[in-house]
Amino acid sequence: MPRVIFGFVIAGVMSLPGATDAQITTATDITEEEYLAVKNAPEGGIDRQIKVVDIGKSNVAVGILHRDKLESTDGPARGIVHSLVTEVYYIYSGGGTLVTGGTLNDRQDVQPDSDIVTTIVGKSFFSTSTGGQSRYVSEGDVVVIPGGVFHGWTEIEDHVTYLSVRPDPDKVLPAGWVNPVINKR
Repeated sequence: MPRVIFGFVIAGVMSLPGATDAQITTATDITEEEYLAVKNAPEGGIDRQIKVVDIGKSNVAVGILHRDKLESTDGPARGIVHSLVTEVYYIYSGGGTLVTGGTLNDRQDVQPDSDIVTTIVGKSFFSTSTGGQSRYVSEGDVVVIPGGVFHGWTEIEDHVTYLSVRPDPDKVLPAGWVNPVINKR
């Protein structure tokens, strides 16, 4: 992963209002070795949180997501809404059609004790969406998805792998959490 881009994304999050109001005296690294260990672990699903960091008045989490080929869908987009946590996607490899926003239907709340809620992105729900913004994204693109905005894929050519930086101003994610794959090393 290009380290300059990763550093740029983290620096951008640190410039968020309130991110530096507290006396934070250390930085948190995510090495390429840690990133790859989490990305390549045999268990963990599509969305794998790497670390959750307390940055003062807010937390920030970093995760890696990988999705395999998805044939184009004709109906409404299926996806998810995170109520409080914003996501900044950096497309690492591959590409596909991402839909955001629109009119939501078929809401299904994510169970409050699931990893999605407790560790990855906080309170969320699955839904379908019609009339949202559809765009093709690929390697090197960055997309900012504010909390409360629907997002889902309608087509993925071969795969898409992307880094997600997650500003958490309400501190709903567990500060200090580190993926167990990293702790096993």
